[in-house]
Amino acid sequence: MATELLENTLATLKVLRQSEQGSFLDGGTGNTNDDILLHKEQQTEPVQIGEEVHVFLYKDPKGRLTASMRLPAIKEGQIGYVEVVNTTKFGCFVEVGTERGIFMPLAEMRGRPQLGEKVWVRLYSDKSGRLAVSMDVDDAMRRAAKPAVEAKVGQMVRGAIYNMTADGAFFITPERWIAFLHRSEMTDSLKVGAMVKARVTFKRDDGRINVSMRPVKETAITEDGLVLMNYLWQRNGRMPYSDKTASEIIKDKFGFSKAAFKRAVGHLMKEGKVIQEDGWTLLTEKGKESAPKKEDAEEV
Repeated sequence: MATELLENTLATLKVLRQSEQGSFLDGGTGNTNDDILLHKEQQTEPVQIGEEVHVFLYKDPKGRLTASMRLPAIKEGQIGYVEVVNTTKFGCFVEVGTERGIFMPLAEMRGRPQLGEKVWVRLYSDKSGRLAVSMDVDDAMRRAAKPAVEAKVGQMVRGAIYNMTADGAFFITPERWIAFLHRSEMTDSLKVGAMVKARVTFKRDDGRINVSMRPVKETAITEDGLVLMNYLWQRNGRMPYSDKTASEIIKDKFGFSKAAFKRAVGHLMKEGKVIQEDGWTLLTEKGKESAPKKEDAEEV
């Protein structure tokens, strides 16, 4: 009994006849009405009668099964960083090099990628044998990764996030190093698929690296300190935040961690620009003298 040919599958079919439109492939039923058109525009090279060709099957706008020699750029089980080309309430379609986008079911998504965004996916065959993609790529990433032996603490690396957890984000670099970015080390709101640039802070025993989007501490102290000074200058030199303030409040108010807040305040205290009293941080006379000039106030 002939195997039923399905859309969004790969097949090797024999060329039976040719016409001005292109070549007709054996549909496997013995009925010429079921032969499948391989249009001239879908041929990556000329084909001959009797030749067997490997094709991707899809349905044309009229619902007819059609063939193309443009195959997926990734093989089953492999991963790729691909663009979302269409979205539906049931999932989305991504561009993998075939004539039509490949479907990603809602259950295989991480978040809700939008049109034009790029995400990491793994190509697989679903229960019916049709090609589909999934954003569950962790195992494939581990297989593809290399130990970050040559990574150096302080160097900048980049990559696209393939997984977000409660603790942070994972991405893979062009060197195929897996990097972990803790949420406390993020300076922007990130999502799966986002391309990030970060600094290596630690080389782990498991071959991975920890990274941070934050600048080095010396620079961070200066930038965070300026944020605090701007806040104080605009509020008559007083703010109800200090080393005793809850970390969640600090993060929500200033956008950096409690540890960064303490480092910045400590630096300003050493410079004699602020003091802390009864849970408040106050500008000293020296701190007030360093305030921007009146004409520059709008820029602060």
